[in-house]
Amino acid sequence: MTISIIVHGGAKTILKEKVDANNAGCLAAVEAGWAILKQGGSAGAAVEAAIRVLEADPTFNAGFGAVLNTQGEVELDAAIMEGATLGWGAVAAVQGVRHPISVARKIMDKKPMLLVAQSAERYAAENGAEMCAKENLIAEEQQQQWEEEQEVIDRPNTIGCVALDSNGTLVAGTSTGGTTNQPAGRVGDTAVVGSGLYADNRLGACSTTGDGESIIPVVLSKTAIDFLTGDRHPDEAAQMAIDFLASRVEGEAGCILLDRQGRVGWAHNSSDMACAYMTELQDKPSAFTRRYAQEPAFAGG
Repeated sequence: MTISIIVHGGAKTILKEKVDANNAGCLAAVEAGWAILKQGGSAGAAVEAAIRVLEADPTFNAGFGAVLNTQGEVELDAAIMEGATLGWGAVAAVQGVRHPISVARKIMDKKPMLLVAQSAERYAAENGAEMCAKENLIAEEQQQQWEEEQEVIDRPNTIGCVALDSNGTLVAGTSTGGTTNQPAGRVGDTAVVGSGLYADNRLGACSTTGDGESIIPVVLSKTAIDFLTGDRHPDEAAQMAIDFLASRVEGEAGCILLDRQGRVGWAHNSSDMACAYMTELQDKPSAFTRRYAQEPAFAGG
């Protein structure tokens, strides 16, 4: 077993001028999680730390800088799941919460459930989460695009992380602002266990990104985990999951995977997908904005 961590910044189109920002953000997230794992910390803490970095970076569609809905507001979804007990926690359609992934983890650690909207916001405030005025989560770029009804070419998408710690526990997490101009209250796959994320110590863990309405009906995360059966490499399992989605529904998607050995895999059918990972077998983390035409995602065998 090899302790490992992988993050994604979303299955999307990445403009040339935003490549460096996507790489830097994903690397910073991996480094935050890796600092915890290498000291013997838990996968849950590593996933939360990594996703908090992405939630604070307006390059990505999570937390500050998330896309705006039809009302010109930021609504956030997040979830986390651990593979030892299949524990999980999730929030959806929350406003004024800086780090929804931390609220999801608080829920998981107390009693698994999905909380939405004002009930989730109240739970966050009562349990010490970082709150703010809902307007403070709106970044200038997203505000301008919404006001001018601009076509968003560099389409942001869900972010996520998967980690394996020294105890052999796998954890997956996802966080998102949904889709540009989505109806208020719309909830996609991110907060849905089995679709936006899944973790099972017997096989592996997965976080997905893409069109939620396409990911949900094929239960993409659980499908990808099931493809790990028979010691299949996560790279192959990830690609099989994306191919399965494409064979059944229309839509773009991507996924990141770790198996119980700590092997890394990822795949996407979008133009690009920001991704970074680190394992004990590497000297330093690797980052990419496209899976194909790159070196293999897992170099350790």
